[in-house]
Amino acid sequence: MTRDYESGESEEPKLPRNFFTALLFPANLTGLAHIGIYTLCLLFLGLVRSAMIGIAGIAVGFVGLIVPHMLRLLGVRDHRLLLPASALLGGSLLIIADTLARTLLAPRQLPVGILTALVGVPLFLMLLHHGRSLHGGAR
Repeated sequence: MTRDYESGESEEPKLPRNFFTALLFPANLTGLAHIGIYTLCLLFLGLVRSAMIGIAGIAVGFVGLIVPHMLRLLGVRDHRLLLPASALLGGSLLIIADTLARTLLAPRQLPVGILTALVGVPLFLMLLHHGRSLHGGAR
């Protein structure tokens, strides 16, 4: 908390609007080194996610990777809206891909992963290019 002695007003720190950033807020105020714990949590969540993808299949994991980025490109930044919207859009995308996989070559079925890759790979490449242009070339 800082105090402006000329006007007599104190400036309260702004509280974060999202739960994810709210977890880091108290640690930032106290000056704790929270980066190590944060990194361990991300590694643990990455391992859990990879185990879930291994069980569910690659096509589902690819959709889970691409859909939140699609929503961010559309302007959804708030995590309170991003998480349920990702679930709804990801489920909808898989239902559409599954329906198309069953009906495009009527007596035969295409793997769902082919159709999700047709949507996801160009978007993923665009995200890679967009990230490089934001960071000024190759990283």
